Amino acid sequence: MSSAQPAAPDRGSPRSAIANAVVRLHAEHYGRGPTRARAHLGDDHVLVVLEDVLTVAERTLVRHGHGDKVKAARESFNDALRGEFVAAVEGIIGRRVRACLCQLHLEPEVAMELFMLEPAA
Repeated sequence: MSSAQPAAPDRGSPRSAIANAVVRLHAEHYGRGPTRARAHLGDDHVLVVLEDVLTVAERTLVRHGHGDKVKAARESFNDALRGEFVAAVEGIIGRRVRACLCQLHLEPEVAMELFMLEPAA
């Protein structure tokens, strides 16, 4: 059983730091960050749930039936930026990330970033 915990309002917590780092990286590279982010920590993973993630241009494409193109572009961005997201998580929690998986759902607009961690020493 996992010990996943939702992000607490404590701004100094690792969960808050991870959520803030992911939002900052999204803002830097996509032009805007999600309006809501929660990080959940488990024994062997970190899950970041992001809401309201799309840009105005991406929302326009989705509205006109091109959600598949938005997902493909986001997947390419995730591949290109994976190292930066992994480095941010590793720097905050002090453990290596062994895998990073990202998924975007368009309706409702939710993205998830899953960081699988190496076993604790």
